[in-house]
This record gives sequence, C-alpha cells and structure tokens, in this order.
Amino acid sequence: MSNETHINIHSIIPLSKINGPGKRMVIFFQGCNKRCHGCFNPATHSFDTVTLHSPEDILKKSLLNDIEGITVSGGEPFLQHNGLFELLKMAKNKYNLTTVVYTGFTYEELKENAYYFQCLDFIDVLVDGRYDETKKEPTLLARGSTNQRFYFISNRYTEKDFYMPGKTEIIIGKNGVIKATGFGKPPHLAPHTKDFGVGAREK
Repeated sequence: MSNETHINIHSIIPLSKINGPGKRMVIFFQGCNKRCHGCFNPATHSFDTVTLHSPEDILKKSLLNDIEGITVSGGEPFLQHNGLFELLKMAKNKYNLTTVVYTGFTYEELKENAYYFQCLDFIDVLVDGRYDETKKEPTLLARGSTNQRFYFISNRYTEKDFYMPGKTEIIIGKNGVIKATGFGKPPHLAPHTKDFGVGAREK
C-alpha cells in the first residue's frame, strides 16, 4: 500500500457507544483548516504528523469483535481523501462494517471535488457542516450544532438511530488517563480529561 493512503491519525477509540449507532470504533484524523470557534478538539487542527497508519493496520489492530461500524472524524477526514477512501472501502468490503463520517465541508462542497465525492460510495451516513457555537444542538441528536445535516446515503440507518444515550462518554484508560468523547464536555471533569470529541467541530 502506497504512502499516499497512509493516514495521519490523531487518536483511535476502539469502543464507543455514543459516537453513532451501536458499538463503534472511532477514528480521528489529524489536521483541520476550519478552525471552528468553540471547537471541542483543537488538538486535531495541526497538520504536523502524529502517527501514520495504513487503513489495513487501523482495522486489523484496533477493531474489536463485536463492533458494528466505524465513525470517522477529526480533524477533517476529507483533507486526507486517499486514505479515507481506502479506509471506508476496506471497512465496508472486507469487514462488513457500517460507516459514519463527520465533516466540516458541506455536501455541496464535497460534490465539487471528485476525489472527495467518491468517498461517499462507501459511506452509510454523512454529517456535514462546520460547528456553529451559536447553534448548539439542544437534544441528544449526534451532532454539535443544528446547522449540521444528516445524509442517509444507504438505508442502513435513520435519524432516530442517532439519538444517543447521552452527550458525553467518559473513558478511563488502563494508564489512568481520563478521556471525554461525544458532543460536549462535563465541566467538572474539564481540567482532568483529554478531549476526544467527534471531530474538531464538537459533533
């Protein structure tokens, strides 16, 4: 596999129950040029290399047996479109996983770029649009702000599948590090957590 399909990865959560339907592996791409005000995960903005992984390595090393699908966010996944395409294709074709992708681009912007748009062939659900701090999602729907739109590209899911059991999921690692992921951050844990929100747009 060529280096063009290796992905600069910020972090991977092997199991989450709040970043989309069912049990999901969450993959955060590194690098974002949107710089949304109030971003939940600004550590993903830099384009410096964090860790490079091939799509095959990501799925082979981090995928648990009972995972329903992958949720991809960032950072901005489409800025690494070659790796994104191969990751989604392999997840669907080889591992029979469902795929959910969060992006700061709008659907219309993706259509203008053939390399970006081809990724939709392997996406079940796309959630588009920049995070708007003035339009925070008031419900448990899995998005950061109400301007962000759901595109159900396949018939696998509907909007009701994206109402989560909570806004935030707390993960305590074996090393004692506390991580917060989801669509908000519990204020009382803020000084003690590392941010792993769905994307750098507080989705």
